[in-house]
Amino acid sequence: MKDLNYQLMKLCRANRDGSYSTQATRSRILDLIANQLHELGYKHMQARSLKPKHVDALVSLWKDQSIGVGTFKNRLSALRWWAGKVGKADIIARNNNAYDIGNRSYVGEESRARVLDEKQLARVSDEYVRLSLRLQSAFGLRREEAIKFSPTYAIKDDHIKLRASWTKGGRARTVPIRNDEQRQLLEDVRRLARGGALIPPERNYIEQRNRYDGQVRTAGIKNPHGLRHAYAQRRYQELTGWKSPLAGGPASKSLTKDQRARDKGARETISRELGHSREEISTRYLGR
Repeated sequence: MKDLNYQLMKLCRANRDGSYSTQATRSRILDLIANQLHELGYKHMQARSLKPKHVDALVSLWKDQSIGVGTFKNRLSALRWWAGKVGKADIIARNNNAYDIGNRSYVGEESRARVLDEKQLARVSDEYVRLSLRLQSAFGLRREEAIKFSPTYAIKDDHIKLRASWTKGGRARTVPIRNDEQRQLLEDVRRLARGGALIPPERNYIEQRNRYDGQVRTAGIKNPHGLRHAYAQRRYQELTGWKSPLAGGPASKSLTKDQRARDKGARETISRELGHSREEISTRYLGR
């Protein structure tokens, strides 16, 4: 058992707050968090060494994984409990709104779409990170997919192909290449990455992911996962001819029979392109 996992287990046993169910859930979540921190590159943490950078890294990871709002809130609650028990309650925001978390619902109530601002992008000094962000915007990729993107494997004639080992849940998928801007971006990626991924030769994936997170924060780019939301909303308008509900378009219940069929087809297509197995997940990105 890793040091942090052991220390958090001892912390839970010494502080039995709440019901047995609450204690068990908290212990399970903290064990998961310890494992995730280790995978994020924080391999020698102690329970008392929790810092804002660790919170930020976890929040970024969970957004990248598209976990449910309820799960997100439960994990933040466990983090706050941990921080409070080691005298560091002030390192985590008390309000979940600080982390851009919505209400517990599969249906989006407010658009989380984010456009890649050119001024902010110019403040990203690492060219590998800049291209990863542009891939996220142009193809709706997750952070990990955009960092591990290898043009030699991924770029095909009319689509990109994502290897299963890059994706959430190990689900390989394809995303269409639809315009000249995307093709030019892929040429830029090919030029920089050559035969590898969007990771410089002197770094490994974890190091580049940490570099990405630091560059994004410095540039003031909030919630880069919102680039996927913007991609979904653009694709919806391309496929249907009208804006999605979260982008100001009509609600699904107001559509005609033919429009509902087009709406359903668009949502299924977008869900596949984003790497989700269920059409209803599209409501997080598009609304209903």
